[in-house]
Amino acid sequence: MFKKIVGGEVLQSRPDVKTILRGFAGGFLGIIVLLLITRLYGVVSIMAPLGATCVLLFAVPKSPLAQPRNIIGGHLISTLIGLLTMNLFGDGMLPIAFAVGASIALMQLLRVVHAPAGANPLLIIMSGMTNYSFLLTPVLIGSVLLVIIALVINNIGIGTRWPCYWFGYQLSISKRKIKSKKE
Repeated sequence: MFKKIVGGEVLQSRPDVKTILRGFAGGFLGIIVLLLITRLYGVVSIMAPLGATCVLLFAVPKSPLAQPRNIIGGHLISTLIGLLTMNLFGDGMLPIAFAVGASIALMQLLRVVHAPAGANPLLIIMSGMTNYSFLLTPVLIGSVLLVIIALVINNIGIGTRWPCYWFGYQLSISKRKIKSKKE
C-alpha cells in the first residue's frame, strides 16, 4: 500500500512566460467581465466556482475538464442536482453529501466532468438556494461568458487552438478537405 501513496511521477515543468501571462489575462478578464455585468446590468453572473473554472480554462486549457461541454454541462448538471436536492430534502448533511456524489456520478455518465462544478451543490444547499433561476443566472450566463472569453484568450498567437472539442467530436475541417481531394 505504501508504494501506491508515495507518488513517483515527475513534477510538471514550469510554464513559459507567455503561458503564465495568458493565465493571468484570462483569469483577470473572465472575472472582471462577470463582475461588470453583475454591477452594470444587475444580472448576477458570478459565483465562487467560476473562479476555479478560470484556473482550468486559462492554466490547463487542453484538459478535458476545460472544454466547453464540460464547463457548461458540468455546471448546469451539478446546479440542477443541488437545487433538486435542496428543494426535495433540505439542507442536512446527508442531502449535501448525496448532491455532491450524485453530481459527480451524473457528470461522469454524461461525460461532462468539470471539477469546479462539484462545488455547486455545496454552494446551493449551504446558502439555502431554492430558486431554479439560479440555473440561468449566474450558472449558464457565467459559464457561457467564460467560454466566450476563453475562445479569444486561448486562441491568441500562432500555434494555439482551443477548444479541443465542442460536443465530443474533433472537427478537423482541413483534414477532411485533404482526404476528399485525394479521393
